[in-house]
Amino acid sequence: MYCCSFLSRLGVGMASMSSTLVETVSINYEDFNESFLTCGTCLCTYDGGEHTPKLLPCSHTVCLHCLTRIAASQTRDAGSFRCPICRELITIPRGGVPALPPSFLVNQLLDLMARQRREVIPQCSSHPGRELLFCETCDCVFCRYCADGPHSDTPCDHTVVPFSIALKRMSEILLYRANECLSKLGSAREAVAGELRRLEAAATAADEAIDRHFAELRAALEKRHNELKSAAAAAASHKRKLLEEQLKLIDAEKSKVEAECSGLQQQVEVREVSSRAAALGARLGDAAALAEPRENAFLAVDFAHNDAQQRFVDSLEVLGRVRTSTTFPGLCSLQLESSCVSGLEVVVVLRTVDYHGEARSTGGDPVTAAATLDDAPLPCTVTDLDSGLYRISMRPWSAGSVSVRVLVFSRAVRDSPLRAAVTSQAAPLRVWGARGNGKDQLSQPVALARCPKRKEIYVLDAGNSRVKVLDDETFAFKTHIVNEGLAGRSCTGIAVTAEGVAAVNWRTRTITEVNTEGTTLRTIRSDRLVEPVCVAADVATRRLAVADNGARTVFVFDRYGNIEREIGNGDLGLVGGLALSEDLIIIADVAVRIYDSEGNLKNTLAPVPKGRGVYGGVAIDETGSGKHIVCARSVRGRAALVVLEAGGGGKTLAACELLDKKPRRVAGIALLPNKKVLLADLAGDCLRLHTYW
Repeated sequence: MYCCSFLSRLGVGMASMSSTLVETVSINYEDFNESFLTCGTCLCTYDGGEHTPKLLPCSHTVCLHCLTRIAASQTRDAGSFRCPICRELITIPRGGVPALPPSFLVNQLLDLMARQRREVIPQCSSHPGRELLFCETCDCVFCRYCADGPHSDTPCDHTVVPFSIALKRMSEILLYRANECLSKLGSAREAVAGELRRLEAAATAADEAIDRHFAELRAALEKRHNELKSAAAAAASHKRKLLEEQLKLIDAEKSKVEAECSGLQQQVEVREVSSRAAALGARLGDAAALAEPRENAFLAVDFAHNDAQQRFVDSLEVLGRVRTSTTFPGLCSLQLESSCVSGLEVVVVLRTVDYHGEARSTGGDPVTAAATLDDAPLPCTVTDLDSGLYRISMRPWSAGSVSVRVLVFSRAVRDSPLRAAVTSQAAPLRVWGARGNGKDQLSQPVALARCPKRKEIYVLDAGNSRVKVLDDETFAFKTHIVNEGLAGRSCTGIAVTAEGVAAVNWRTRTITEVNTEGTTLRTIRSDRLVEPVCVAADVATRRLAVADNGARTVFVFDRYGNIEREIGNGDLGLVGGLALSEDLIIIADVAVRIYDSEGNLKNTLAPVPKGRGVYGGVAIDETGSGKHIVCARSVRGRAALVVLEAGGGGKTLAACELLDKKPRRVAGIALLPNKKVLLADLAGDCLRLHTYW
């Protein structure tokens, strides 16, 4: 490739020594050829034929073919033409363009390069000395003197370059792609080698874990072994002690008998002999009592008294497991579960597949995730669903761009990092209803309630003096509840009871409980009521809580309709939401106030600026992690859903603004499954479905 080398020597003298520096300059043949040995007009290499280099008076060199064509085309100035490089006027000599002097320097360079060149220029076999050309448009090699059609003449619409230049370009592309391929193969080798190293480390860790767990089992077995041996030794020692004590008693009695009998043969006194015989008769009874061992020799170890040994063997068979995975990170995909809204949970689902693209059905893979919001770290949690799916959840608290990077086995999955835009506006999932009095129409919907047992939604359609009943899954219309307690277009609150619904009428100052057929179950009246607006019910105890904006008080009625408690003492603001449970009473006026069942204030949460905001509904969400308070509020005309912690510090758990197709006035809310909430838009005469978590 590199054919010319020019050596220059520079002697550098030093005080202590002399040295010679040799500088080598390598010139690339193709670059040299394009710069000095190629016609700048037609880009063809100079030769001794048609493209003979001619030296112009302006010192520029152009091939004979180009000069002939230029001279023929410039007919206005007969006998002259302009240099195609500097535009200087050139006079044609008497012998014509071929009579122009040759460029001796270029010819000498051609001769030098012909001697030095290592690369053979492809030439036409039929026309020796004629270099082949390459058409980039047609992607073909041809000889100008052999070709027909568009390649038979130079002026054409095709891009034609010398084949040597085309070879150089293609070789450069080939070299670039080869380098890219080698780089990728090098990266692949390093990745596989790294995975092998991690596999060795994992295998070592697995061996250590197995050894550790079985060492613990051996220690437990040895402990039980020693306990049984100690118990057997203790039982044998106890028995041995008793029997040895009995032996000592027997030996003592034997000694006493022998002592009594000693000298009896020399005894001649009858009375003495008779006395000893009587004493020996008494000892005979004692000897008979010692004849039976007081303790037995039975000692055995029983392993058949229960199935512990079999259960132990069975447990050993299933003790531990070796887990592997066929997950191929490069084919795994990430997908957003829903739109990204600030204040709401954002969930990214990881779907794992194997090398063949088949979906995995088990979990257990080491999945790690890292999220950022506008390049700032965003906490996220990975949940293994043990079905080949993983949930990566996070909660961005502001609008921006969120990026989620997910790794499996420390390798990025296909769609990682996943990027998405977080908006500050939560659009409704669904809008139901329009102004009117039909079955799918509403007029001033002022309150909502849901009965999970009956799977129904109850909408207090105040403008039509009725309660509309909808299916809580499809929102399909079921029926209308009509009752005299709902007349007058003055009902403002509704709550679900054990047998139906209870509605409060501010004009008649009554609370009417009706069943789903519209039959009155009970009517509650009280002289204490001034302007009742909201009602909440506890199904278990049949208690009712009624917020009275005239009295600035919440009255709690027992199951018999009697006032059992007053909350607020006239100091409450205008109540926009009320919720009741067995142990809590939630009142939303200018703040969310939490009371216990005795009416004691426990906490005041999320106050709105004075005169600049209102609450339009509140509900209690009971989950496995505790009780949450879901409320709708509007501050300076900006509606929002807020989730608060009922216990502890009452911190804000979630919050999102409803700015896209915002409700004009939220008058009530009802919680639905899957963290959905239904809003009653009083001014918009419709219902709006949103996600609140």
